[in-house]
Amino acid sequence: MNGVTLSPSPPDGVDVVLPCLDEAEALPWVLARIPAGWRALVVDNGSSDGSAEVARGLGATVVHEPRRGFGAACHAGLTAATAEVVCFCDCDASLDPSLLEPFVREVRAGGADLVLGRRRPRGRGSWPAHARAGNLALARLLRRRTGLRLHDLGPLRAGRREALLGLGLTDRRSGYPLEMVVRAADAGWRITEHDVPYLPRTGASKVTGTWRGTWQAVRDMSRVLNDVPVREGVPR
Repeated sequence: MNGVTLSPSPPDGVDVVLPCLDEAEALPWVLARIPAGWRALVVDNGSSDGSAEVARGLGATVVHEPRRGFGAACHAGLTAATAEVVCFCDCDASLDPSLLEPFVREVRAGGADLVLGRRRPRGRGSWPAHARAGNLALARLLRRRTGLRLHDLGPLRAGRREALLGLGLTDRRSGYPLEMVVRAADAGWRITEHDVPYLPRTGASKVTGTWRGTWQAVRDMSRVLNDVPVREGVPR
């Protein structure tokens, strides 16, 4: 499969963490869009549809994380990564991982410490109204907490591995992406945001596809905003 390798990434390479729960149908599309020379780390979070076998058959490196939770899967991938730069992307075909290439260039050039993708819906049903409203509310709370004028807390992002590990992230549920941004902001990181197309996902959403899932995600993230203290001296 183009761009996917089983061998460890070189120190100056790129690892893409792909949290995965029953995404066998979407995996071929996602993995085909991993940039050449990068490594795909598919973190299987207890799939029952053979996702791990599909990913392995397509050449991805599979990491198993039995603890359920988006944050648990993301952090397992970050811990397993060996590359200098680590990216994150959903595994449901809603986001194209090839869009991460300019993110990585910006990190390597020193223009930013953390680069985020601002999702722009493409196609009917790509981003339900309740999910979009929840995201907007959280972005406003984040601005109040950190001063960052971000519009989205989406999963497409890139940063340096050692620095990300140094943030000491503890959330293992839906609050993980927000905790990363809050801790990075408190540490004085340069955080940038760029528009990316957001496509209708393949399969059913596990988090924001329902009002209940959206409420749970908002509750997790609101708790992060309230609980994460300002930390001094976090390494860049």
